[in-house]
Amino acid sequence: MGMVSKKSAFTLIELLVVIAIIAILAAITFPVVARTKDSAYRSSDIQNMNQLRIGLQLYRADQGAFPPQLLGYVTLYASGPNAGQTIPAGELKSYLYPKRVQDVNIFKPAYERSNGSVVTQAFWPTQDPRAVAPAFDANGDGALTAADDDACSRQWFGPSQIVQRRDPVTNTIITADFYKISGYDVATVQTGPGTNRTELRYALSWSRWALGDPTCSPSGTPGSALDDPRQLGYSEPPETTVISWNSYFREYSNGAVQRNKRDIALTLGGGARLVDSVDISERSWRLQF
Repeated sequence: MGMVSKKSAFTLIELLVVIAIIAILAAITFPVVARTKDSAYRSSDIQNMNQLRIGLQLYRADQGAFPPQLLGYVTLYASGPNAGQTIPAGELKSYLYPKRVQDVNIFKPAYERSNGSVVTQAFWPTQDPRAVAPAFDANGDGALTAADDDACSRQWFGPSQIVQRRDPVTNTIITADFYKISGYDVATVQTGPGTNRTELRYALSWSRWALGDPTCSPSGTPGSALDDPRQLGYSEPPETTVISWNSYFREYSNGAVQRNKRDIALTLGGGARLVDSVDISERSWRLQF
């Protein structure tokens, strides 16, 4: 009588053990991969933001002032078969690109995957409601107190106001259109569960004094010795002046910004640095260092 051979096979218990091991390894590996990707994206964005800062310094050395925007307002073809259509960002001859910043992708944060031809409109960021912790001695008494935080030196426009600009051709005030690829001119943020809005990130002037609020400057002349000097529109802004900030790494809970150092602020003298997401979302350009 011949021997009957048996083929070895996994039992149900062995299969379940293998599946459990694979699940455990995946649970360990995926967060590590995600953190590595996030760290690489953040390092890349910091490097690109510092390149934009160098481009701004070169522009100022050439022109004597900082540009109205980093990449530039949306521009249309003036003639030819594409007349009236948007010039793609990569074909634009703007303030920094391509003379001072050679790659248009430097304007594009790693987590922003929009096409370069996408056009967007933006609102002003949150106004700082706190009359505390002024940044400079406005009244010259040698101390930083609430008395130095003049209302006219605070941000004028807030989240309900869309960004406008003066049309150089018609000399009229129009809604400003931006290239969405430039995530340091404007950026999309969460405002609630499943809701977003686009906010301004780069501005030459943002205070009531500097923008000519008639309640602060009845003569209509922008600027004041009492104003917050941390604005690129002034002749000698201090090194702590905020140029722009990167909000694409923020963490949210039901649309609310979480308090941790996930935003990246670009300053005039100190380069790009990590800052608390809640602080920059609440104080915008008034963030202190």
